[in-house]
Amino acid sequence: MRLPKLLNPRVQKRILMRFGVYDKVMPVETTPSRIVSENITRPDYILENTEYVPKVAEIKNYNQINDMRESCKLAASILNQLHTFIKPGITTDDIDELVHTLTIKAGAYPSPLHYKGFPKSVCTSVNNVAVHGIPDLRPLQDGDIINVDITVFFKQYHGDCSKTFLVGNVDDKGQELVHITEECLDIGIKCCGPDVPFCHIGSAIHRHAKRNSLTVLPAFLGHGIGQYFHGPPEIYHSLNRYPGLMKPGMTFTIEPVLSHGSEHTVILEDGWTVVTEDGARTAQVEHTVLITDDGGNQRDLARAKNQKKQQEIQKKKTASEKTGMSLSERKHRDAELMREKQRKKEEQEGQGARKQAVH
Repeated sequence: MRLPKLLNPRVQKRILMRFGVYDKVMPVETTPSRIVSENITRPDYILENTEYVPKVAEIKNYNQINDMRESCKLAASILNQLHTFIKPGITTDDIDELVHTLTIKAGAYPSPLHYKGFPKSVCTSVNNVAVHGIPDLRPLQDGDIINVDITVFFKQYHGDCSKTFLVGNVDDKGQELVHITEECLDIGIKCCGPDVPFCHIGSAIHRHAKRNSLTVLPAFLGHGIGQYFHGPPEIYHSLNRYPGLMKPGMTFTIEPVLSHGSEHTVILEDGWTVVTEDGARTAQVEHTVLITDDGGNQRDLARAKNQKKQQEIQKKKTASEKTGMSLSERKHRDAELMREKQRKKEEQEGQGARKQAVH
């Protein structure tokens, strides 16, 4: 499988070794778009082929924020259910089917479906696919990394989040890429607060990526979100001079895309799939953020579970299975061991003090 721009095979191999060990991905056969039952409320761009988007960043009231929160919680809940589902052998079309089913079951509409002609209910971007990958019949391979970008339209509001998952045994470079991307998102969120310039988000993310020898893909932005899918403000993840200040009641996404290679990308013939020009892998993670007025603190409305924490939990579960003890039993045992260790330490210190007194 070749890169979008033809390179000498020896150069391609050298690039692959520099960026890690993984399969370069190109689209394969897809299945038809899935059906949404008539009782599901649809967004305006489905009903009227157009969408109202405010000209300036919207300040939401209490009721609007509550509805946004419900939509974002649903999106994050669906995304979190993929932790145990994604593994070698399943296809991205399988992921689309599950996301579609869970969304409809909750009484929501999968926002990407037919948005400006997009044919599926979720975006799945594997390895060198940067964004907007269309789910297809390619089985996931051991060592892949895959971003799943979920947006649902629920209670008249869109909830948006994404995460890059590790498939099986991913090489160190791939794991590092995902980890640093997650750190960049957290750093961007920590910048947020009332009267903070929007441009500070991109500056902070850019610095952390550069410090770790990674590249931010500047073409892909976060965005305002609400009853509209995409609107102001635009959230840059690289150095920028975007004007404006954050205000309480604003909701927007932060969704950096990082790569080991250059910032250059190519849009494939399907009009959606964006791949890196040099074949490097990318990772992306996205949360929807609400600006609040309580001392500058912000809440991330749609946050997926941290993959590293999930792996640690799984390791503990595996250890429990090997010892035949439950997690609570292991915690109790560990606490007893710690108390015993502390008791022995105190006894030794007491004996030492008595010896000094004798001398």
